[in-house]
Amino acid sequence: MEKDTEVLQAQTVKEDFWSRDDAQEVLRKLARLQERAQQWSEVSAELEELILLSDLLGETSDADLEGEFYRRSAALKKTMEKRQLTLLLNDEYDENDAILTIHPGAGGMDSADWADMLHRMYLRWAEIEGFQTTILDLSPDIEAGIKSATVLVKGAFAYGYLKAERGVHRLVRISPFDAAKRRHTSFASLGVAPEMPEDAGVEIRSEDLKMDTFRASGAGGQYVNMTDSAVRITHIPSGIIVSCQVERSQHMNRATAMRILRARLFERTLRERQEKLEALGGEKKEIGWGSQIRSYVLHPYTLVKDHRTNYEVGNVQAVLGGELQDFIMAYLRWKKKNQ
Repeated sequence: MEKDTEVLQAQTVKEDFWSRDDAQEVLRKLARLQERAQQWSEVSAELEELILLSDLLGETSDADLEGEFYRRSAALKKTMEKRQLTLLLNDEYDENDAILTIHPGAGGMDSADWADMLHRMYLRWAEIEGFQTTILDLSPDIEAGIKSATVLVKGAFAYGYLKAERGVHRLVRISPFDAAKRRHTSFASLGVAPEMPEDAGVEIRSEDLKMDTFRASGAGGQYVNMTDSAVRITHIPSGIIVSCQVERSQHMNRATAMRILRARLFERTLRERQEKLEALGGEKKEIGWGSQIRSYVLHPYTLVKDHRTNYEVGNVQAVLGGELQDFIMAYLRWKKKNQ
């Protein structure tokens, strides 16, 4: 009888859990905690094997074994640095997926091209780090580059990593659009918001929205481009405008645009709260000189420098190719130190 009662209680608890509104969110967090525990277990096992190799090398001289030891030690060091980075990501929404928005600023055609370069840089970074990306909206500029881009980055701690990149990015180079080959300075802004579920507490009233439809202009196949399936939503109280044109139907594009709007409004709320608490602010309002978080210099010398942390590297092409992790690590450590 007692055993039957315990089984009944366990069944009731199980049913109660699945009836909770946040059941899926709890399971998602549990999966990520299990993944993190597994990762550190693998680090621990590899460290123990390297200790055994070290003891063996102390007793014998073997060039191949020594080479293996140094190769695996270097790999373990890189892995541990990456694992340590996740320990710095403990803010409330760091584990969420991220929505990036890229806009050119002062600099005309050069800035539109620079925004496109940033777009490719973050897609490449996501690929290197194992994140999945979906281009939600991409508006090409008539002459060169892009007018705007919106990208969903999916994976554990995507927002925690990418919040380090929020702000204005400055490029100095010989303009490929200047026949006189003069040096130009271009600006582009990166907005980063955590993707939030529909029950995240962000109130969006239908009467506050203005929705426009238009024909998609980018790639997507004949069905996308033959109808007015693209959607642009304006949130009148905040002035935030979002759009999506990558889905095959107007209904799907509207749903995706609402996801972007929800994230942008939530990020706006977080930023206002941080500013009131005199914490680190969000992206700068002016996309121009003096507001940049990072500079990428291609002429007269090569240098990428983060103006918040003073971290810098000389290999600009590597950074533009997606090697951003050291900048992200430097920012997270700097932020932790200054909190």
